[in-house]
Amino acid sequence: MKSKWLNNQNNENIIVFFNGWGMDEKIVEHLLYGNYDVLMFYDYRTFEEIKFDFSKYKNKYLIAWSMGVIVSSLYYEIFNGFDKKIAINGTLKPINDEYGIPVLIYNLMIENFNEISSEKFVKKISSGNNTKEYCTRSMTDLKEELINIKNVNPTRLIEFDKAIVSLKDRIMPAKNQIKYWTQQNIEVEKKEGLHSIFDQITNWGNLI
Repeated sequence: MKSKWLNNQNNENIIVFFNGWGMDEKIVEHLLYGNYDVLMFYDYRTFEEIKFDFSKYKNKYLIAWSMGVIVSSLYYEIFNGFDKKIAINGTLKPINDEYGIPVLIYNLMIENFNEISSEKFVKKISSGNNTKEYCTRSMTDLKEELINIKNVNPTRLIEFDKAIVSLKDRIMPAKNQIKYWTQQNIEVEKKEGLHSIFDQITNWGNLI
């Protein structure tokens, strides 16, 4: 797993962002930071200990998108105590016929993964984007990440405060997401749009 400061200006507020599969900062680079420091985690081919000290921040927020939702729970002890925890177009059972991406579809994606399927994925996540805009990593890296995410099994699950669900999500069916979070008694905010909602907003504060 890799980390990158998107903004580090000694603000009193921090957003820790767990990105989705295959992504880097390009998908959120247009967002204004306001008075938030923003630390991003991504590239889930491996998982290492997180050594950042968040105690200096007055207000701490976790935003996890897509497969980042389940990955963030690997670090339950660090992030479950944050002031607000928001899941975007993901669940804590992300590869599941009822609550996430159907198992067969995920397995077929691994089995048939290539540059063409990667570009198809990008086309599905967000409207109006160049198909190669977010495919900046190698096909080998992306497939390894797909496989590793499938094996993620946290011992404890983060207790999210809110779930944002795109009603036209073509990656993780909205009905599966809504069913999952409703059963967890979590606030569900429904939005129009596709799997990525970031092209619908202008700044990080819109998500809090």
